[in-house]
Amino acid sequence: MTVTVFRPRPESVEVARVTLTAVELLEVLWGRASTAPASPSQMRVLLMLEHQDGINLRTLADSLASTPPSTSRLCDRLVAAGLVERVVSPADRREVQLHLSDRGRTFLDGLRTRREQKLQAVLELMPVAKRTALLEGLEAFCDTAALQIHDKASHTGDQTA
Repeated sequence: MTVTVFRPRPESVEVARVTLTAVELLEVLWGRASTAPASPSQMRVLLMLEHQDGINLRTLADSLASTPPSTSRLCDRLVAAGLVERVVSPADRREVQLHLSDRGRTFLDGLRTRREQKLQAVLELMPVAKRTALLEGLEAFCDTAALQIHDKASHTGDQTA
């Protein structure tokens, strides 16, 4: 006789709560990998520039939900640390484009390697079936989140055009 365990479909609120806990635990694990010399706010800038190379200060400030002066000061510190470069736009000399420097890319690559090592140490302790389920769930989450982010960016772009 086979017994089937019935698990009700999880509600999104429960999945969100557990995901939030997982993210907080990841922050603790990744904190051990050290993000020095960048603060959490500076890390957000570096990651945004990695994905939106050459954006201007206003676009970056909007993406960060910050003000241009605050974002400019944040970028000043990253430029001083050699992680970001400011370049005058070839299309409009009044506009400055922001780019990750080679040092910034190297920093992010090293940070990712350290974070991945911390994460692998935890994942190796999980049963294979649970790791597989986690992978499938995270792939679906990433696909859905990327679509939502892309849709929001498209709608925001439509309003300003």
